[in-house]
Amino acid sequence: MRKLVPSLFLFAALSSPAWAGADVGGYFRVMTRPDLVGGDGKLGYWNLYGRLLNEGPYGAVELKLDVLERQPTSRELWTDLHVKVEGGSIAGADAGNGGLGNLRLSQVYVQAGNLAINGVTWRMGTLESNFGDLGLYDMRLAQVLTDTVGVSARYEGGVVDALIGVGDAGYTLRPDRYNSIVSPGGTLRVRAGGHVELGAGAQAYLEPEVVGNRNAPYTTPGLSYDDYVRRDFVADYAEENPGESTVVPRPGPTSASSYKGVFYLGFGSLGPLTWNNLFGSYTVRHPDSYVTESYNGVDYDLYVAGLTDERTVLLLGDELQLRLVPERLDLVVGALYGLHRDADNNIAPSDDDRRYWSAVARAQVYLSPVVHLLGEGSYAEERSHNGKQWRNHYDSLFANSQDPDDPLALQFGDADVRTTIQGKGGLVLNPLGPGIYTRPSLRILYGIQWSSQNNAFGNSYVESLDQYNYLYPAEVSADEVERHVHQLVALEAEVWF
Repeated sequence: MRKLVPSLFLFAALSSPAWAGADVGGYFRVMTRPDLVGGDGKLGYWNLYGRLLNEGPYGAVELKLDVLERQPTSRELWTDLHVKVEGGSIAGADAGNGGLGNLRLSQVYVQAGNLAINGVTWRMGTLESNFGDLGLYDMRLAQVLTDTVGVSARYEGGVVDALIGVGDAGYTLRPDRYNSIVSPGGTLRVRAGGHVELGAGAQAYLEPEVVGNRNAPYTTPGLSYDDYVRRDFVADYAEENPGESTVVPRPGPTSASSYKGVFYLGFGSLGPLTWNNLFGSYTVRHPDSYVTESYNGVDYDLYVAGLTDERTVLLLGDELQLRLVPERLDLVVGALYGLHRDADNNIAPSDDDRRYWSAVARAQVYLSPVVHLLGEGSYAEERSHNGKQWRNHYDSLFANSQDPDDPLALQFGDADVRTTIQGKGGLVLNPLGPGIYTRPSLRILYGIQWSSQNNAFGNSYVESLDQYNYLYPAEVSADEVERHVHQLVALEAEVWF
């Protein structure tokens, strides 16, 4: 009920007469994908294999209200208000069943132009800024200030755009453990003749030392990464220090910082090349706060800033859009590479210490302006730096239990590589004509996935191998419990407005 009440107030506010003249834009995606093999209606785990059939329902509505209307050629003051509501749940299409508690007020900001400096747009509120989308993956790799609330100034010229902003990112990075994290950032974009764009940006995160605030950065002395992963530090400390069994070492206060840099190169309008987007980002992730261990019925907070301050993420993505036969055949090819490193961790498989790459190609044949055929294929490889993260077989846990490379028994499965291949195709109806990204789009699709991992899709399968698992027959073979192939049929509607 507590989640529902704010949503009702939000809808009441946005439906007031003051918004009657507002401009409205948005996006909706809804689908049904009967999954007859026990899955959750998605072909694979995530968008590394392409967004198509790997995403759930979604909706977003953005409203813009002109408080002082902008005059295109005037230097008079103007101001407007932007509000965006979005969420990933629609009735009957996912487990949330369209509940209003699944919505969030993702952006609210006020803009003003020609205020003190002509040609500069000032913004107060949420500060999200990005260089564009990697469409086949539905990802934004080159973005800054997305997690920050504050103030920014943007200059938009014919050749050069520049942005600088500063605010607080504490509630985004640590919603339940807030501590102020000052975050400045900015971007610069240069255009050349409508054929080339080049952009770059950066953002920093600065968290000062605050003695006495449990949510500020601290480090518990003597805590190793092994202790952090296994969650047995307090028990071991109590055993080694019997006279202090109810106390852990006093944490030491510290400060924390992190940063990210982004890059963008776009070029196109050259023959069959419609456009090519190349995005990149490098992030030094902000340290975590603390974890909690229980011992003898008492909870102890262990501070891990010193164990989570060497995590980095490198992302590169490219998307090439080609018009091979005008009004008859378009092709989009995308590629994505990710490198996640954690210099503190050399013992346990983790999503913070891996690398992956994938390639996706989508072709659309226009049988008529409205009726199209779509075909898409993808190949992806994910590799764990610290050993066996994935289970290729139904008995992988037993197969790995005596692994000499895993004396701490921290590895999860029997493979350090996951390979995934997907194919998708079907009929598309685009009322507004040709274009792979033309919307609205109505689709009837079939998709198939092969993965080296067993059951590599969201599911509710019982994974227990004990004798009381009665959901399998008494005697089964490996072939009866392994599924490396997953298939789906989907009816989908997608619209931008």
